[in-house]
Amino acid sequence: MGFIKEFKEFAMKGSLVDIAVAFVMGGAFGKVITSFTEGIVSPLIGMIGGGDLSKNMYVLKDAVMDASGKVVTEAVAVKWGDFVTAIINFIIVAFVMFLVIKAINSMKKKQEEAPAGPSSTDALLMEIRDSLKK
Repeated sequence: MGFIKEFKEFAMKGSLVDIAVAFVMGGAFGKVITSFTEGIVSPLIGMIGGGDLSKNMYVLKDAVMDASGKVVTEAVAVKWGDFVTAIINFIIVAFVMFLVIKAINSMKKKQEEAPAGPSSTDALLMEIRDSLKK
């Protein structure tokens, strides 16, 4: 029974729950970025290059078809457009994560810089209280 109790304590720690929430949100964010890249960025880059970026490929071996036009052997191709699109996705996600972490660190720094002692108003009120006690 100790193992189950220990696992429950581990699973209910705040950091593990935070990681789980971040994982789910990261997956959803990744889909948003993929949609953004495939729907907006790739076509804009493709306009410069003359087509959709994700469709670019280098064909190593053409498809083989029989007399009726049915594909016997699929084409073999290096889909470098998909690879470039994935790199763009990664760069966007990495940049946004950098901004998020930078903002969190900035908030932590401001929180650490906050004075630990009483404010000047509180100190004045405590001084007044102490003099009234005398």
